[in-house]
Amino acid sequence: MIPSLAPPAVIAMIGLGRMGAPMAAQLLGAGFCVRGADPSGAARDALAAMGGAAFSTGAEAAVGAAALICMLPDGAVVRAALLGPDGALDAAAPGTPVIDMSSSAPMGTVALGADLAARGHALIDAPVSGGVRRAVDGSLTIMVGGDPARIAQARALFEAMGGAIFETGALGSGHAMKALNNYVSGAGAAAAIEAVQIGAAFGLDPARMVEVLNVSTGRNNATEAKLAQFVLPRTYGSGFSIGLMAKDIRLAADLARNLGAGHGFVETVARTWEGERDALGPDADHTGLFRPDRG
Repeated sequence: MIPSLAPPAVIAMIGLGRMGAPMAAQLLGAGFCVRGADPSGAARDALAAMGGAAFSTGAEAAVGAAALICMLPDGAVVRAALLGPDGALDAAAPGTPVIDMSSSAPMGTVALGADLAARGHALIDAPVSGGVRRAVDGSLTIMVGGDPARIAQARALFEAMGGAIFETGALGSGHAMKALNNYVSGAGAAAAIEAVQIGAAFGLDPARMVEVLNVSTGRNNATEAKLAQFVLPRTYGSGFSIGLMAKDIRLAADLARNLGAGHGFVETVARTWEGERDALGPDADHTGLFRPDRG
């Protein structure tokens, strides 16, 4: 029987960015010991102030850890953090489980799992949805793929960070679900923002349009949580970048192409977001899609 990862187990959190830092805070609050890794000195200082131990490399953080969690920009960065120079697995104890909570390519996750298995480490993928706000309050949606016994082992970790935990199937399925979720989210956001702009050009009041959409069949996450909050006031401050949204939707488009599935609309949506990313810059907030004041 695989022992559960329960407090006060030592967890290495590799990546302390906008999502990784509040997720680490939730683990600390649940009683886990967190050893975090990030190249940013400010990120390391913030974790130390919360009571965690902070290091500049994953190899340092992995010493003595009962599990490794990666919360990084993409699968290539995850692979490098685990297996590259100063890789975390060089310092991790034999058999230490690895949880990739980043938004990674599903096919790449399957390949990484095979490489880790050859070294005696089990991988599960557990990407999240909900953004910074839900990372801060511990209510993330977590989509988990991999060996059910390994998922059960990590259940307490997920419960500390998330409000809804879904087992999605084999390794890579969590990342597939996350990519497809963000495709649907991105398509809905693009439609909602464009609709409001078209309506405004006709003479409709954008604020009234949002009210109507939110009690009608056009309601979606963007109409409920982005238009009035960030798009209409032109604050564009949701905390999730257009570069990351474009990356996630491209993962969904690549998955469709690799499987020979779908009808091509995902590619259209991917190109739309990539075009806006190129126009605004990858660090711009994703609610700035189609913003009228861009250069």
